[in-house]
Amino acid sequence: MSVPVSILDLATVARDQSVADALAGTVALAQTAEQTGYQRVWYAEHHNMAAIASSATSVLIAHVAAHTSSIRLGAGGVMLPNHSPLQIAEQFGTLETLHPGRIDLGLGRAPGTDQNTMHALRRNATSSDTFPEDVLELQAYLRGESRIPDVAAYPGTGTNVPLYILGSSLYGAGLAAALGLPYAFASHFAPAALHDAIALYRREFKPSEQLDKPHLMAAFNVIAADDQADAERQQLEVMRTRVALLVRPGTKYTDEQADQILASPQGAHLRGMMTYSAAGTPDIVQKQVTEFVETTGIDELIVAHQSPRVEQRLKSAEMFADVFLG
Repeated sequence: MSVPVSILDLATVARDQSVADALAGTVALAQTAEQTGYQRVWYAEHHNMAAIASSATSVLIAHVAAHTSSIRLGAGGVMLPNHSPLQIAEQFGTLETLHPGRIDLGLGRAPGTDQNTMHALRRNATSSDTFPEDVLELQAYLRGESRIPDVAAYPGTGTNVPLYILGSSLYGAGLAAALGLPYAFASHFAPAALHDAIALYRREFKPSEQLDKPHLMAAFNVIAADDQADAERQQLEVMRTRVALLVRPGTKYTDEQADQILASPQGAHLRGMMTYSAAGTPDIVQKQVTEFVETTGIDELIVAHQSPRVEQRLKSAEMFADVFLG
């Protein structure tokens, strides 16, 4: 497989793990990715989710960048309607100034949370309506070409941090094509529109100052392990954790209760979200991932190593690299 391979790290916090230990694992995963040949590591903005520790995305990137030396790091992504374009330009301009040539900025328009948390973020239901204009305003700050008179991003102006559009629908594909930006599809949890989005992005892409031809990225869940049964046990543990998406925040549940929910129609929807997943020994993972890359024709693969524990994710990342990057 000749395409570059990157990692999406959700900074997952296991049910019996501290946030500090989870963040230490995030650093270790980035160091492993740097040593084994991955292209980049991205972190996603989520809020009010106890199992995900990447809510302060730019802060996490800064911390990981200080503990690595060469791998590209970025947001996959920042949910721009939660912020002002100027603030994000300042944050990522600072990161680029501190770590030149290593910073990416992926942008999404979803809230990354529930409605109550949207209110806590001071975001309303119409915040995403100006997403295209906000992307252009942010891009202008980073280029030193502010669209607002007498306002510039310090630091940030002239840093030209590369932008990426993230999405799980045709909307993001169309916007990325119109703006001539790379497009990353969230197929690791929203697989339905993948092929239609790919076709739209390629068909409508217009070259830009940043990009002269389409650059398409798509995500795939991976759990690689020495033993097939162990990989499947890990996958079941991950699915049980994801049941938290279907219940009230903070609700405690047993494994047996989780299995009952997973067997329900709601559980079927949750399993469907994980359509593009491989769990098994390296040869099993290699076969499924290679088929995905060849079928989609993507230019870059983003792997979400979904093992529930840090040491398992590190092992999965190493085994995957041995197969695809060695």
